[in-house]
Amino acid sequence: MSVRHGLLALLAEQPRYGYQLRTEFEARTGATWPLNIGQVYTTLARLERDGLVIPRGNDGEGHAYYAITDIGRAEVARWFSKPVARTVPPPRDELAIKLALAITAPGVDVLRITQAQRTHTLRALQDYTRLKVRATDRDIAWTLVLDSLIFQAEAEIRWLDHCESRLARAEAAAHKPASSQPNRHAFTQHARGAGS
Repeated sequence: MSVRHGLLALLAEQPRYGYQLRTEFEARTGATWPLNIGQVYTTLARLERDGLVIPRGNDGEGHAYYAITDIGRAEVARWFSKPVARTVPPPRDELAIKLALAITAPGVDVLRITQAQRTHTLRALQDYTRLKVRATDRDIAWTLVLDSLIFQAEAEIRWLDHCESRLARAEAAAHKPASSQPNRHAFTQHARGAGS
């Protein structure tokens, strides 16, 4: 999510000052991506530098209002119309990196890591579900964000199940006696004979 584009989208509705932008951004996203006020004003300064917003005076209490420019409106329209890229390489997934390193590190209990993560993710899933039950029909923006968080948590749990299954198969194969493993040479000879 681009904070830059999020703030532009809010300014496309009406001029706002920094604290209003922060409050509205967090209200619409359910504070899943909290912003600090310094980040808001730094972003506004860059948007002004790039000609996407202009200062619109203040309210007499020191709040500097910003308004979107025509170039800014075109940028918001472009952002809304363009799919969010699934980049290659994808963004770093800390959990995937952690498991990949744990598997190759001596003395690390990978199963314990997956179980601890599952417990944590299940708790988060329960929290998201409770929040969704309390949401009203007017909270459509917030419930869409919650749905995304729920689906991500469910997908992570399925992935952890998959990881444990693959690890169990790898462990079983590593402990299989050599005599019970298929004879590759015999299989190759059989395959060649079948082809002639």
